Amino acid sequence: MAHRKLESHEIEQALIQLNTEASDDWLIEDEKLSKTFKFKDFQQAFGFMTLCALYAEKQDHHPEWFNVYNTVKIQLTSHDVSGISNKDFDLAKKMEAFACSM
Repeated sequence: MAHRKLESHEIEQALIQLNTEASDDWLIEDEKLSKTFKFKDFQQAFGFMTLCALYAEKQDHHPEWFNVYNTVKIQLTSHDVSGISNKDFDLAKKMEAFACSM
């Protein structure tokens, strides 16, 4: 499948599928795939971010994120296609797996 910006109906379908597997719902905010993760403490939040960063670097796809203590707010968008792509949903699924392993 070619890397491209998803149409709104494709985003809706992918979001439904992602949220059936997620601990809490992902949302579309400011045309980005978004979620806030909460962890036990800063060490756990930073460990999660480290796992995500290593994976994202291998995929050449990097999240926008914000961390304070045990909270990590994630926003995903594919800048090279100016919108949400399958790469964002793939990274979100991997982030879910990392969060569950913490």
